[in-house]
Amino acid sequence: MPHFMLSWQDAMAVAVCLAVAAAVIRVVWGRRIGVTAEAALLFGLYGLWQFAGSFTVLSQAGAVSRGRWLWHLERIGHLPSETSVQRLFLPHPVLVQAFNLYYDILHFPVLGACLIWLYVRHRESYPAIRNTVALFTGASLLIQLIPVAPPRLLPGTGLVDTAARYGQSVYSWHGGFNADEFSAMPSVHVGWALIVAVAVITASHRRWRWLAAGYPALTMLVVVVTANHYWLDGIVAGLLVALVLMAQRLFRALWPRALRRLRALRPRALRPRAGSRDRDPDLADPVPGKVSTPS
Repeated sequence: MPHFMLSWQDAMAVAVCLAVAAAVIRVVWGRRIGVTAEAALLFGLYGLWQFAGSFTVLSQAGAVSRGRWLWHLERIGHLPSETSVQRLFLPHPVLVQAFNLYYDILHFPVLGACLIWLYVRHRESYPAIRNTVALFTGASLLIQLIPVAPPRLLPGTGLVDTAARYGQSVYSWHGGFNADEFSAMPSVHVGWALIVAVAVITASHRRWRWLAAGYPALTMLVVVVTANHYWLDGIVAGLLVALVLMAQRLFRALWPRALRRLRALRPRALRPRAGSRDRDPDLADPVPGKVSTPS
């Protein structure tokens, strides 16, 4: 099956072209086309995400044992069995194939469309969401340096690799896209879906905005039914998004206060110290016994 995701090389090429175009427009016409620069940033971030997926700090030999540890932790926490959930959908091949396509192609276009919508219609909300995407993706890449086998590669669970069954696996495609099979934790799909939901709910004022809350829930279901992620992968992704949002709010609250303190300290630091040789000679103390006369 043909694959619909850009390789990291293609994404970086697009990012470079957009960045060059933005620079040329600014130099030649003296105008700054913000959307071009923002698109370059997002394509660059996407390319970095794809490229970083091929790196790990630990051997992939331990990926299965780490995946099994997550599986047992879920059972201890009484989370629903991924196997039981998947078996509810396996008798419906059309739905399962739709879930495979959903997992394969939907996450990045939906995120991109959301960011474009924010930039065009709700510019004041765009920077915070863009920063959330960048920070969450960067944090996820750091965690994914530790390889974890997804549930479909975990023996003895009874789970089916649904994409492989129907010839839709991104890992059997050889078109320049090197998907990392052992980057299960956390689920970037779920994290991005949650960010989209937060963006729509907070930026829009229409009643239908609450329907966006169903997008991360559906994404969580899809990644579990297709056996690409554990429940915990999605839960950790949600916690990361919440942490990034809280960190940004804390920074916005503390930064103006810190800036005011720095400005208050600056004049004091620039004052000459008593007895300094660098004082203005016109302000120097007169020589005792000598009366200055006007010239």
